[in-house]
Amino acid sequence: MTTTLVTPEPSATGARPQDRTTPAATSPLNLRASSAVDPAALADVLATAREHAPSADADAAFPTAVLDRLRTTRLLGLVVPTRYGGPGGTVDDVLAVSHALSRECTSSGMIFAMHSQQVEAVVRYGPPRLAEQLLPRIARGEVYLASVTTEVGNGGYLLSAGEAVENLGDTLRVRRMAPVVTGGEYADGYLISMRADAEAAENQVSLVYADAKDVTAEPLGGWNPLGMRATRSIPMRFDGAVPNGNVIGGPGRFREIVTETFGPLAHLGWSACWLGTAAGALARTVAWLRSPAERKRQDLTSDLLRSRLSHIRQRLDLVHALIAHGTAVYKAAQSPQAAPYQLLMNAVKLTASQECLAAVNDLIELAGMRHGYLKNSELGLERAVRDLRSAALNYSNDRLHAVDGAMALLDSEVRFA
Repeated sequence: MTTTLVTPEPSATGARPQDRTTPAATSPLNLRASSAVDPAALADVLATAREHAPSADADAAFPTAVLDRLRTTRLLGLVVPTRYGGPGGTVDDVLAVSHALSRECTSSGMIFAMHSQQVEAVVRYGPPRLAEQLLPRIARGEVYLASVTTEVGNGGYLLSAGEAVENLGDTLRVRRMAPVVTGGEYADGYLISMRADAEAAENQVSLVYADAKDVTAEPLGGWNPLGMRATRSIPMRFDGAVPNGNVIGGPGRFREIVTETFGPLAHLGWSACWLGTAAGALARTVAWLRSPAERKRQDLTSDLLRSRLSHIRQRLDLVHALIAHGTAVYKAAQSPQAAPYQLLMNAVKLTASQECLAAVNDLIELAGMRHGYLKNSELGLERAVRDLRSAALNYSNDRLHAVDGAMALLDSEVRFA
């Protein structure tokens, strides 16, 4: 018995009923009816991101208009629990919003994803008094959190710190320089990693919350990168004193926070953003190919064209599947220290950073010079490929592979999470 696979042909208008079907609700990147995200609020933010993305990229300007809409719509406090006045959003909600934002502006998606990662750390590990003071402000859209975890000389290794917190009794003296602080000039508060005290070893690291009013935050340089231009990830110096109770999780517990929250949420969130960037690029390209004008010039039955699109879509479906599996494992994690768990979370980041860039590069080849390579093309592929080029450098893939190689040696049974 022979089975023939029949592929539906696009109609003269390029529309098919199945194009309008709702994606399966099992994906962490699809908003559910029960989601804490207000669809109207999200649509408002997405429209703002779409409008301002070209100028923010051209000027390497922080997307203040998008941040303002995240504040007023209260999406900035998405993961704040209801008991603190927030909507009680989940990791799925964060990934869905990050993904949707990145279809319009990768920088905006990354800014939101990283802020939400910081908020989740306060929710899970914040001392009660700090949580009661800070989380309602975040829920009201008053506090955008920036991460201060990079340090000169440690090779990007998060779990060590040279500069130490100084205990002054009721307050902690925070003096710290960081070479990369995303959106630091616009933040209302900072989560700063530092050595637990002057006598502590470099791997005894604390995470300290510093309100913007309690520290001076001095920019030390400019920002003129190839891509991710609107993130304004500049070097900064911090100096000030914060209340003694502002240590997230307690002194020296940063490793636990990174392993259980920061690391997996960073890799899942970044990957959702990169997939959003590539998916948006593919969607625009497919819409262009199926437009009446282009259908007169393109042969949509060409095996070469269809093969190229198939390989591009395969790359994105692979990344999506890894994000979905990684998210499910993260939510059910019983042993976040185990090698299979850590290897999976790293694989999500590594694969997304490689495959999303490759997919957009393939789209440029498909679209050609005029529509794929020029800055003023309506497809936006040139900006997408520049943004995605940073993915392998955003916590270096080489460094992650070195860590993974060491863990693989410890897992002789080759178990999977």
